[in-house]
Amino acid sequence: MEIIDDPWFYVVAVPAVFMVGMSKGGIGGLGTIAVPIMSFAIDPLRAAAILLPILCVMDWIALYTFRGRFDKYHLKILLPAAIVGVVCASLLMGQLSTDALRIMIGALATLFCLNYWLAPASRRKEKPGPRSGYFWGWMAGFTSTQIHAGGPPISMYMLPQKLDKVVLMGSMVVFFTIINAVKLIPFTILGQFDARNLWTSLILVPLAPLGIRTGFYLLNRINQAVIYRILYILLFLAGAKLLWDGLS
Repeated sequence: MEIIDDPWFYVVAVPAVFMVGMSKGGIGGLGTIAVPIMSFAIDPLRAAAILLPILCVMDWIALYTFRGRFDKYHLKILLPAAIVGVVCASLLMGQLSTDALRIMIGALATLFCLNYWLAPASRRKEKPGPRSGYFWGWMAGFTSTQIHAGGPPISMYMLPQKLDKVVLMGSMVVFFTIINAVKLIPFTILGQFDARNLWTSLILVPLAPLGIRTGFYLLNRINQAVIYRILYILLFLAGAKLLWDGLS
């Protein structure tokens, strides 16, 4: 059985996968940290390939957890655009250098945090329309395919809609269940699922239900404002580090 045997990889991968599970379970946003954290130990494309099978397992568990609680209107706007984004990203997969991917991850993470912190209160109250949904849906499909970072673009469209928090998370679960299933096609065609990546995914996959159950448990029991403050700080720091590494 061939697996990644670098201990440092597991030091960063175990909490990263657990946080993705918590994100699927209701503590939205944590999943965006996974690839930036794992990129400290391995290249971003390999990190994305290892995470994808785990994400698919998580999606089906989360889909059952949030069954029937999603918003059809917004999904009809986001999904077609996102699938186009997956196709565009697939055509470029493997063409971008490791440093380019680090810059993409870092820029996405830091800009997302700055947008959250600096946006005026009046703009935060505005609800994005369908055109905005098409753009952010495409962006989510693209970044999700390249680096599993579709959360920030989707959040920029969905959070201002001010949906019930369970409906919001359920809608994101449905969205990423479909998009991650579509992403299996280009990852398979491009040979990203080699034995080493798949065995490493299999070792980490038991963290999926544990993370989801933890996230779902916390969804209605902890003040999410506190969680998000910590999350945005960690995401910004991780993004800034990757941006620096990619540029230098």
